[in-house]
Amino acid sequence: MAAPFLLLSAPEAAQAGTNLIINPGFETAGSGDMPACWEKSGWGDNDFTFTTTADAHSGSKAVTVALTRRVDGDRKAMMTETPDCAPHVTTGQQYDLSVWYKSTTADTAVTLFRHDTTAGWQYWTDLMNPAVSAAWNKAEVRTPPVPAGTDQLTWGVSVYGVGSVTTDDYTAELVGGTPPDPACTGTAAECQDGRWDVLPAQNPVRSMHSVVLKNGKVLLIAGSGNNTDNFAAGSFTSAVYDPEAGTYKVIPTPDDMFCSGHIQLSDGRVLVLSGNKAYPAADGSHGYEGYRHSYVFDPDTETYTQTNDLNDGHWYPSATEMGNGDVMSFGGLREDSTGSVTAEKWSAAQNNWLPLSQVNQTWSYWGLYPSMILMQDGRLFYSGSHVFGNGTPGTGSAVYDYDANTVTPINGLQNKDQRDQSASVLLPPAQDQRVLTIGGGNIESNPDANRLTDLIDLKQPNPAYSAGPLLPQGTVDLPTGTVPETGVQGKMYVSAVLLPDGKVLETGGGLHNRADPVHEASIFDPQTETFASVAADPQARGYHSSAFLLPDGRVMATGDNPGNGTWNHNVSIYTPAYLFKGPRPQITSVADSHWTYGSTQRITVDRTIARAELIRPAAVTHSSDPNQRFIDLPMTVNGTTIDLNVTSNPNVAPPGWYMLFAVDANGVPSVAKWVHLDAQASATALRSTASAGADIPSPHIHDFAKDLANKPQKPGKKRTSASVDVHVSGCDNRYGTPDLCVPTVFPGTVKSTTAARCTWLSRHDFQLPLKVNGTADPLRLDPNHNGLACDRTDGEAPR
Repeated sequence: MAAPFLLLSAPEAAQAGTNLIINPGFETAGSGDMPACWEKSGWGDNDFTFTTTADAHSGSKAVTVALTRRVDGDRKAMMTETPDCAPHVTTGQQYDLSVWYKSTTADTAVTLFRHDTTAGWQYWTDLMNPAVSAAWNKAEVRTPPVPAGTDQLTWGVSVYGVGSVTTDDYTAELVGGTPPDPACTGTAAECQDGRWDVLPAQNPVRSMHSVVLKNGKVLLIAGSGNNTDNFAAGSFTSAVYDPEAGTYKVIPTPDDMFCSGHIQLSDGRVLVLSGNKAYPAADGSHGYEGYRHSYVFDPDTETYTQTNDLNDGHWYPSATEMGNGDVMSFGGLREDSTGSVTAEKWSAAQNNWLPLSQVNQTWSYWGLYPSMILMQDGRLFYSGSHVFGNGTPGTGSAVYDYDANTVTPINGLQNKDQRDQSASVLLPPAQDQRVLTIGGGNIESNPDANRLTDLIDLKQPNPAYSAGPLLPQGTVDLPTGTVPETGVQGKMYVSAVLLPDGKVLETGGGLHNRADPVHEASIFDPQTETFASVAADPQARGYHSSAFLLPDGRVMATGDNPGNGTWNHNVSIYTPAYLFKGPRPQITSVADSHWTYGSTQRITVDRTIARAELIRPAAVTHSSDPNQRFIDLPMTVNGTTIDLNVTSNPNVAPPGWYMLFAVDANGVPSVAKWVHLDAQASATALRSTASAGADIPSPHIHDFAKDLANKPQKPGKKRTSASVDVHVSGCDNRYGTPDLCVPTVFPGTVKSTTAARCTWLSRHDFQLPLKVNGTADPLRLDPNHNGLACDRTDGEAPR
């Protein structure tokens, strides 16, 4: 970084029409070989030159940055990162940036850095990929709102491919105008906290899997619905819900997809992998079993079609789409109830699961529904969120590099063994590469679920979790009544939902293993890193519940499956406060609904908007949706005609169908339009680039998380499986039927006596007495050994 020098002119006040760039045309010479207030910047293994040239757009000087060899990294000329030279900005404001340029490569990006008053200078985001241009051309783009704590910006045109870019005449101007204060259109409570409504029509199936389809409908997968009678009868179900009509259509379902994995493929079909081959045996000879079958659901025909089999069974598997459209899957239970150590890979090109010999293996057991989040360089971040019991050995979180086939532990996750059925989410926007984990518990030790949250910035050289703010507390439904949470009480079974205003709704949950619903919801603001309590869902939403964003900006919540085996068929809809803040902006046209990476896409809107983004539709189960992401679309604004700049990096926005939202300055979103993002150029993009040749940019991948403190772990010894307790679900199947959950460990407030335990079961609506399966009675619920647990002679009489 260049040393400070004399201020050329006093910093301009941030007002519309004033160019905040000092020496914008390079006409003033500096003390070295760069113009005043400009510096050479970049990183990586490449050969480069910086040249001041007389081939200028105006005046007598321009700067050319050229790469003649590149392995990785980029080079760019930028405003010097000093108080005298970098433009001063105001938090929450937006700025229009422009630069005149000529280029010989598509591998260029307008890259923006910000000065945090606490943390110093740091990368902010890539704003656009200027098209190749032999003649002088003007690139214009608007920044997102300036994040809290930012006082200066600097930016430049990064060159990250062999070729050159010449730039001149930079501008940065404050966007004028103050948005009017929103007019509340609801009650004061609705405008502050939003509103929950319970729909009159119930969900007809016991769905624990929810997938928002490319047409805005919702696939609700039940399989047997955790009901052994359905399983015995071979009665497996799904339903498609139409939010606009408020109707359900029950879909024939070929297999027991109860506790499968699922993910949208790049073409909009839904890949459903594994499921339930068998419920636990009463004699303890086996636990849950995962089958190898796999299916795709076609939203157009609303039918399932079987694919080739997986290499292993995976009950409770992960599923993460990679930047090329492939899918990686880890964890779950095999056909013999042991833990699967087999990584699986779905090939987008071949449309099938690859044989074991073609998939890299570390022979790691990642547990059940491990949250594996795709990073911007193609590695996977295991956040530490999982289902059932303890976290993985070691730090509980890791980075998995598929190409190198290594696992590197990540430090800092709090109480890694009490993050069972916590939620993890890649915070808005995905370009920021920050992850939030929320809550959790442990079904094996069954403590009160916790209030912990953790944050990690994957842009750092050595990222590590740091403690986030504690979850707000709500009320908990106990058998003795509803009471406020106290102390460290939080919740597991959390749902986290990305909202189009750039915030995160967390909702639902329970205090203990499949018991004691918690009524609390809050909205997390990634900019301020704070939670704000909002209205809570009136329905219990614990185990097997889901919450997810609908294309109209509302949130749908469904399901609850307490330990007594019952099911909540009521569906709740949350209308966030932003929908009570006046008229919604409208996207009046989308020039092309098929987008390619690094392109510029035009839309029109009915009035001024502050931002636009893509949100990947949900595929959620068991608090887990590792593919959920919000991608910022920097804008070039000409009245109500908006050009949106699409990231060049498929790892930031994996291919597929997305909801496109336009959002005004008060956070009020439009109804979403559906667009398809893929590496193949759309017809419009092909026409626009025909004369320029092949100028689709390569991905701009940054040097993030490349100096990890812990040593990468190479593959372990090849093995067949990992040992897993048959009671992995925290339920003792020696009592009642396998779809009941008599806890292997009762909450700490329950005395270790037959009477206290039977009273707890009765008050949680278990239908007592329960049949004792076999002769073992580990919980001492049948002291008279008559084969009936908690009958009148054992303890609490059945109700």
